[in-house]
Amino acid sequence: MSESTPRSKPKITASRRLFLKTKILKKASTLLEEEKEQKRLDREQTLSEKGPPLKLSGLSVQDLQNLCKELHQKIDVVDEERYDVQSKVTKNEKEIVDLNHKIFELKGKMKRPALKRVRVSADAMLGALLGAKHKESIDFKANLKTVKKEEEKKEEVTDWRKNVDAMSGMEGRKKLFAGPSA
Repeated sequence: MSESTPRSKPKITASRRLFLKTKILKKASTLLEEEKEQKRLDREQTLSEKGPPLKLSGLSVQDLQNLCKELHQKIDVVDEERYDVQSKVTKNEKEIVDLNHKIFELKGKMKRPALKRVRVSADAMLGALLGAKHKESIDFKANLKTVKKEEEKKEEVTDWRKNVDAMSGMEGRKKLFAGPSA
């Protein structure tokens, strides 16, 4: 194996990448044009089915009025269908948003906003919670038990250096090791 460098060379050359990119863009543009043409044809077909072309030549005033009434009725029917479909779509979109929110909560990756520390007195807090019901000040400390602190036994503070021999458990044996020097 060769030494790995921090910047490895790409496996595809820049000219090849550019060639592929232009090919992909050309294909995408042709697909987009085909899709637009298909939508236009679908629209024309739907319009011809729903409303056939009008033949207005040679009609009397009464026939034109009847034709207008029929067209208004058809418009009302189509408008009701559009409204129903639109309400179903909005309902489904809301349901999708709710389900996505539930999924997000189940994953547990909810970002919690940074909360700011606010100093509020007990009276202000009660006023916010109870509203107009809270009128007088309440002393929370009044009903608390009083606890007497027992005085701890204080040991005399002595110099630790004076009692080293006794603490070490030597009890005078140190003199045996020290020898006759005094």
